[in-house]
Amino acid sequence: MQRSSGVSDVVIGLIDGPVAMDHPDLAASKIHMSGGAAGACTMTESFACQHGTFVAGILSARRGSSAPAICPGCTLLLRTIFPESNATNGDMPGATPLELASAIRETVQAGARVINLSAALFQPTSAGVQKLQEALDFAAARGAITVVAAGNQGTLGSSAITRHPWVIPVAGCDLNGRPLSESNFGSSIGRRGLRAPAEAISSLGSDGHPRSFGGTSAAAPFVTGTIALLWSEFPSATAAQIKSAVLYAGGMRRNTVVPPLLDAAGAYEVISAARA
Repeated sequence: MQRSSGVSDVVIGLIDGPVAMDHPDLAASKIHMSGGAAGACTMTESFACQHGTFVAGILSARRGSSAPAICPGCTLLLRTIFPESNATNGDMPGATPLELASAIRETVQAGARVINLSAALFQPTSAGVQKLQEALDFAAARGAITVVAAGNQGTLGSSAITRHPWVIPVAGCDLNGRPLSESNFGSSIGRRGLRAPAEAISSLGSDGHPRSFGGTSAAAPFVTGTIALLWSEFPSATAAQIKSAVLYAGGMRRNTVVPPLLDAAGAYEVISAARA
């Protein structure tokens, strides 16, 4: 973040709830709607609007605001997927595999290079899961990196999303880097994932006031934003190079259900050394 605010050529696909587009700390952000779909909140008090605005703030808010504002210079491509109603899964809204598959394909076709997906998976039928796998394969073939929240049920296991070999699942940790008990962990998360801050994160509230939030929904955009900044600094790097640098910044990974901590500076050094 000291080196760059990101560049507009790097497009982040945000598959989430609608965003409070009139928030003053998003006024200068480069936010576009995927496929021309409506992306502004109509119910600022809805959980979907609060969630979408919060995650958008982590990625694209004005530097110096209450939000982390990791990559405000990048382009944010918003694909709304959560209805503006109360969430039914605690602090993490969800969607069906077919809904997620459609959103992923559309976002990649619109030019997203990294996708942020902070959603739970509802109604995982075999046909829907197959379509979701195909959409994730499509994103990988097009050179897009998909970052997903691991979930907040405090369980050991995996899902149709976190098991995909090209996906980066993100588990949660506290502000000292210690794993949170409510975060999901598992073998696929430990092998191919990262952990990132998920406790008492401050970002934008849909009512214009700062909001504090936690869970892996908040952790995922830290990884997404890191990838976007790395691509801003190394525009000719391939998706495989960026993904490898982020996942292996600390060296070889241990065989554990808990993934290593995100190390943005270490990833930068890995790519710098490889391209020297």
